[in-house]
Order: sequence, then structure tokens, then C-alpha cells
Amino acid sequence: MKQRTITALLALLVFVPFILIGGLPFMILIYLLATIGLLELLRMRHIGNYLFPYILSVCLVWLILLPTFYGAVFNWFTRYELIALLILILLGYTVLVKNRFTFDHVGFVILAAFYVGLGFYYLLETRNGDNALNNILFAFFIVWATDTGAYLFGKKWGKRKLWPTISPKKTVEGALGGILTACIVATIFHLIAPFDHTWIVVIIVTVLASIFGQIGDLVESAFKRNYDVKDSGKILPGHGGILDRFDSMLFVFPLLHFIHFF
Repeated sequence: MKQRTITALLALLVFVPFILIGGLPFMILIYLLATIGLLELLRMRHIGNYLFPYILSVCLVWLILLPTFYGAVFNWFTRYELIALLILILLGYTVLVKNRFTFDHVGFVILAAFYVGLGFYYLLETRNGDNALNNILFAFFIVWATDTGAYLFGKKWGKRKLWPTISPKKTVEGALGGILTACIVATIFHLIAPFDHTWIVVIIVTVLASIFGQIGDLVESAFKRNYDVKDSGKILPGHGGILDRFDSMLFVFPLLHFIHFF
């Protein structure tokens, strides 16, 4: 617990200034985090000793992360055209290596890039939008409140397992407690830094975000269970890898944009 606390504090000391600064430094940090998260996922799958697909997968996630205001890339291609081109190259690569890198590998690489890339893309879009700091803090507070509430309620009253085959320690009571805690934190946040929405809308969105955040956590747990790994990586002592820390965010930020809350 001591190691986890120290790591969390150090991570906050690094991450928060980048949020405040924004601009290119924040963009570089997000690109770095997304790249590490993608490589963690590819290592889980044991893609193999093929450097070329790793390079293409990183290029793919970087294109997904490209902010919308950049428009066309290199004045010749749109982002989507380049993404399509990379997918075609990946498919062609299966022929060059005589199907040792298979269609299934290509599918996993593409899905992994979008899974990691979309969440971090919408985090970037949030920072580049209006009320950026307020919105980012709200999303992070909701996720942290959900995690904390789920742990405390689950430890105190948890009896019914939520999804034992994927995450044995999570309980239904913990999940509901996480939602309740998130609603309390969202109410306080709304009183201090009001949104242009009614309290009812804020609570409804908070419940949805809390649920999606917990689904994101379970999705990453399912990956680890399927590929028989304890943590996605070891970059954060006591916390695992980047995906272990941002799994909920990868679901929450897209949701908040899809429903036009931000």
C-alpha cells in the first residue's frame, strides 16, 4: 500500500502540471501514454517477433490521436485515408511473411489501436475544448470516486460477486457503492464549479459515466484474465501498467463526448 501511495502521488505530480500547461507538452504526454498502453496490449497477445506490425500499430494509434484541427495530413491524405492505407499494408504483410503474422493478428492490432487510441483521443479533445480543466477534473473525479467507493463498499458490505470469472474481488454492492460515491462527488463538484446543465442531468451523466468506467475496468481485467497476466505492465510500481490506470478513462471520455456533455 505504501508503494502504491507513493507512486500515485508521484504520477499526479507529473500529470497535473501537463494538464495545466496543455498545448504541445500535453499532446506529447498523451501520445507517449497511448503508445505505451498499446504496446502493453500487444505484448499480452504475444504478437510475435515482427517489428514491422509494431511500427504500423504505433503509426495507427498516432493517426487516431491526431486532433481534428489538423485536417488533412501532409496536404495529400486525410487521417482516415492514411488509416485505411495502414490497414491494407498490414493485411498485405500477412502474405509477405507467409501467414506467420495472420489475419487474426491484423484484427487484434487494429482493434487494439482503436481501443487505446479513442480514449486518449477524447482526452486530448477535452483538453483542447471549452472549460477544459473543469471537464477533465470532473471525469477524473468521477472515476476516482467510483473506484474508491467500490473498494470501500465492497470491503464492508460486498457479498454477491459481480463477475467472478473475470474479477473475483468485485461485488455488486461495491459497484453500486461506487456509483453512489461518484454521485456525491459530482454533486459537490457541480456546486463548486457549475456546469451548464441541471443537477438532474449531471447526476444522470455521472451514473452513466460511473457504469461505463466500471465496464472499462472489467474489459481490461478480461484481457488480462484471457492472456493470463497479472498487470498490463510494470511501468508504475504497485499499480501495474498504463492500461491498468487508464482503463476506465478509455471508456468515460468517449462517453462524455458522445452524449455531448462536454
